[in-house]
Parts: sequence; C-alpha cells; structure tokens
Amino acid sequence: MPAPNEPLDPKRQDPAVDTAEQLEVNAAAEAPKAPKAEGAASGGAEQAAEEDWATLLSETQAKVAQYHDELLRARAEAENIRRRAQEDVAKARKFGTESFAESLIPVRDSLEAALALSDQTAEAWKEGVEATLRQLNTAFERNLLKEVAPAEGDKFDPHRHQAISTVPSELPEGSVVQLLQKGYTIAERVLRPALVTVSSGQSA
Repeated sequence: MPAPNEPLDPKRQDPAVDTAEQLEVNAAAEAPKAPKAEGAASGGAEQAAEEDWATLLSETQAKVAQYHDELLRARAEAENIRRRAQEDVAKARKFGTESFAESLIPVRDSLEAALALSDQTAEAWKEGVEATLRQLNTAFERNLLKEVAPAEGDKFDPHRHQAISTVPSELPEGSVVQLLQKGYTIAERVLRPALVTVSSGQSA
C-alpha cells in the first residue's frame, strides 16, 4: 500500500475515467479539422470553374476564327461574282455590236453591187432594192429589232407613239389617225417612237 502523501502518477490513471474539462480539450483539438476540409472543397470548385472558363474561351476563340475565315471566303466570292458580271456585260456589249454589224455587211454588199451596175432597167433596180430590203429585215429580226407601225384607228400608246398633232376626226378620241414615221424597238425597248397624228374626236 502506498504512503498517504505519495502523489499519484498521471500515467497510472484509469484511461476510462474522463472529466468535463478533458472533453472540452478533446473537442477543441478536433474542431479545426472541419475548416480544412471545406477549404479543400472550395479550392477544388474554383479550379474546376477556371477549367470550364478556359474550355469555353478556347471554344469561343475557335468559333470566332471559323466565322472570320468564312467571312473572308464570302467576300472573296462576292468580289469574284462582281468581276465576272462586269466581264459578262462587257462581252455582251462587244459581241452584241459585232453580231449586228455582221448582219449589216450583206446589206452594204448588195447596195454597192447595185450601184456598180450602170446599165440596169428600172425593173432590175426595183428587184435589187427589194432583195436588199429583205436582207435588212433579216438583220433586224436576227437582232430583235422590230418596227412600230400603228394602223389607222389603233389606240394611241404614249410609250410607243409620239403625237405630232391632234385633229378632228370621226375616229374615237385618242385614236391614231395617220402614221407619219415608223418607230422601232429592240428587245421590247423603244429605240424610236412612231410619229402619228391623233384624233381629238368629232368637231361640234
């Protein structure tokens, strides 16, 4: 049996016996572990968010580069179309004039041949002129050149006719009374309006 005044060895105390003070000390020792876990979770979330933003930025930059490339291609294609259109218009004007000139060459040949013959009869001259006129009409038809020749009584058309004067007539007002000069259109476009006189109706 130990002496009454001998101090107790703390190491020899019963580990099963705990006091309220010891519980508070144990709780205080374990408490700081929770914030460390929360801090680690927060840091992981921030890293994941940064990775998501980096991925989104990379995808957006790739789309911008794609759209820029498509824009450059579209502008180049538009420029090519514009240049081809200008070339087509220039060629159309050039070859359109050449076609009409080619159609008129036989007409000139016939006129020169007729003038070269001095001992022709009036009938031969008439036949030659008629043949030349047929050649000219063929040239007109080939190049979509048509005459505008309204007949007496036709309705006056201000888009295709030009009224020189109005005269009293038994014809209804606004009708063509007389054709003074034929007009011509090319591809439905008026080159020269027909000159006409127009009825003003019956005089009182």
